[in-house]
Amino acid sequence: MAKVIAINAGSSSLKWKLFDMPAEKVIASGMVDRVGLKDSVFTVHYGPDNKEKFQKTLDINDQNAAVKMLLEELINLKIVKDIHEISGVGHRVVAGGEIFTESTIVDDKVEQQINDLAEYAPLHNPAELMGIQAFRKLLPEATSVAAFDTSFHHTMPAVNYLYSIPYEYYEKYGARKYGAHGTSHRYVSARAAEILGKPLKDLKLITLHLGAGASITAVKDGKSYDTSMGFTPLAGITMATRSGDIDASLMAYLMEKLNISDPEKMIDILNHKSGILGISGLSPDMRDLEKTRDTRKRSQLGIDIFVNRIQKYVGSYVAEMGGVDALVFTAGIGENDMTMRKRIIDGLGYFGAKIDDERNNVMAQERIISTDDSKTKVLLVPTNEELMIARDVVRLSK
Repeated sequence: MAKVIAINAGSSSLKWKLFDMPAEKVIASGMVDRVGLKDSVFTVHYGPDNKEKFQKTLDINDQNAAVKMLLEELINLKIVKDIHEISGVGHRVVAGGEIFTESTIVDDKVEQQINDLAEYAPLHNPAELMGIQAFRKLLPEATSVAAFDTSFHHTMPAVNYLYSIPYEYYEKYGARKYGAHGTSHRYVSARAAEILGKPLKDLKLITLHLGAGASITAVKDGKSYDTSMGFTPLAGITMATRSGDIDASLMAYLMEKLNISDPEKMIDILNHKSGILGISGLSPDMRDLEKTRDTRKRSQLGIDIFVNRIQKYVGSYVAEMGGVDALVFTAGIGENDMTMRKRIIDGLGYFGAKIDDERNNVMAQERIISTDDSKTKVLLVPTNEELMIARDVVRLSK
């Protein structure tokens, strides 16, 4: 048996989950929030069914300090006797470009490549690299693995990943669609095939990762065939604070009207002030829109636009793949908002998708939620990116 820890490091956070592998049992999990800020919050869930909780508030200056404290508390809380029991560390990394087509063991060269790819994900790769470096320093004997959000999508054909711009921009600068949420789409598509009792390679699936960040992927022959996010996670459907797809010329128009000279300021608006927040003028949280949709027209409009964009992408992917066997809901909204799932499926009856209201009346429970006579199956599969990362660590360690 081996202990493997899966890490998701952000600019001011570090989320983690410790597994006993290959049993795939969660030993402990937790988060370090507000890293680099005053009053950082350090939380650990452990014990039987992870019901015990340890929490403290203090100043944690950087990722190195966060990792050091995490390893110390694992010992203090008797979760491990010695940190060297941890034989592998898996790290979520957003951008792998065209270099990394699958999860990879980290060495000095890989670290440098992750750093070089930071221009593709400036808010993510640098923070994730700091986490990698901190663990490699404190656990030098453990196998370090990077699992890339983009790698699952490397199987997309050129007709789907290229933009209709001068081809040399792709050749010289890597200007293309890379997608995101690949680890989640990889997990739920494989799990959906198991639930349906069919080989993944024989299925046409559309996986809907619907959370604050949201993306939709067409999975054909067991591989990513197309996905909604683009060069960055800004493209695709309407999200909590991200605009999704817009006319590129609109940026230049708005920059002139808003007297903005720095394109990064416009990108910031599209990333952080748009989406259902921008439409509703109320909140980026779908729950707040649901509560106020009867009294605020813009709340209902935000819901309607969110549903509309999803249905458009699903319809286009059905056309691309020449049909679909199943739709798979996952992530925060996809797993927990039964009303939203019904809204989406009720507009997709033209290819035989029917939702069963009783089966759909659940939150975050793995099951088929379509009717028995639904020509297209509809599934709810809670995502487990951390487990997928831990599996990659075990596989590559061998």
